[in-house]
Amino acid sequence: MEALTGSQLATYSGPMAMPAVSDDDDRQADAVFKALSDRSRRLLLDMLRERNGQTLTELCAGLLMARQSVSKHLAVLESASLVTTVRRGREKLHYLNPTPINEVAERWISQYDQARVSALSDLKRALEGRA
Repeated sequence: MEALTGSQLATYSGPMAMPAVSDDDDRQADAVFKALSDRSRRLLLDMLRERNGQTLTELCAGLLMARQSVSKHLAVLESASLVTTVRRGREKLHYLNPTPINEVAERWISQYDQARVSALSDLKRALEGRA
């Protein structure tokens, strides 16, 4: 009997082998997952989804958090390209960029049957009583 190499790529061949993903794609996905891992950052993204183009002051008004903390969370979101900014005079407006989330979703959900995942999601919402 042969000993296992410990390498997943050597152990598995064919459909179980690791998909070819570039290092840049992996780094981007890591940044997106890190950014989304914090509840406060998800709340900031929700606030921008509801009303895009908010200033730091406007974003701070909806949170029980110091201005400096919100700035740090926004910096993490910007580094993951989930938030983009535009200067308008002295104001800095923050905008949601959903593209990185979509790319991660396509990467992970494309491996599964999209229709089945969507049906299960609809069923979950119906059972939980959400519209």
